Amino acid sequence: MSLEQIHYTTFKQGSRTYFNSSLFFPKAVRRDVFALYGFVRVADNFVDSVPQDPDGFHRFKEAYRKARENGKIGDPIIDAFIELDRRKGFDPVWTEAFLHSMELDLKKKEYNRLEETLEYIYGSAEVIGLYMAKLLDLVPDSYPHAERLGRSMQYINFIRDIDEDRTLGRRYLPLADTPLKSLDREYVQSHPGEFNEFLRHHLDMYRTWQREAEAGFRFIPRRYLIPIKTASDMYNWTARTIEAEPMVVFRKKIKPSKLRIWGTVLANLLGLGPR
Repeated sequence: MSLEQIHYTTFKQGSRTYFNSSLFFPKAVRRDVFALYGFVRVADNFVDSVPQDPDGFHRFKEAYRKARENGKIGDPIIDAFIELDRRKGFDPVWTEAFLHSMELDLKKKEYNRLEETLEYIYGSAEVIGLYMAKLLDLVPDSYPHAERLGRSMQYINFIRDIDEDRTLGRRYLPLADTPLKSLDREYVQSHPGEFNEFLRHHLDMYRTWQREAEAGFRFIPRRYLIPIKTASDMYNWTARTIEAEPMVVFRKKIKPSKLRIWGTVLANLLGLGPR
């Protein structure tokens, strides 16, 4: 299997929205995006597998550090990321923050205050926005908006995946200063009003961050904006779907269909003027 096929398969297995949206980047950019997401997806798989693979994660982390110091190590995923890292000038602090958040998933199960959750989100999602801004050669003024886009998208994932995360013993949404004592399905079903209010509060936070993110779209050239805006639109659709019926998160995983994603790409192609 070629390197491009490895990246394609790894990314496709990890994210329907990101993957299908990213297909509409120009070919050279798409190759870089796949190299980036191949790296982060493999690391994430070590900590999200059942059972988790802490030894595999630590070997991966040390292999990355060795490759960054010495060059290629013979791992196609890591080597491609290192080449991208050097060519685009990624800040090594971003990757260390990412690896730190992945390592938290090996040992930290519950986040009780928003500050804790945001620390995790910085490494798991905000730095992905920074990688993308650097990869697309955007101006530094775009970076805070790129961080917010990563944050808002991750937060919707936390809301969408409440039930799935609980099966893994995890809770990312903080319960401090709320009337809820748990996000377990049985408890929530006996406190539907409190849960609905809780979820809508977190959806409001998502929308605040999302608006801050979208304010940065003005920095993105049109040829890059279409896939990014499409992914953003799909997360907004997810938020609307959950807000209409919060308890749906315990019945199914809300994800846009490929048809919806591609239809949104077409709408954005037709609706976005030249930039």
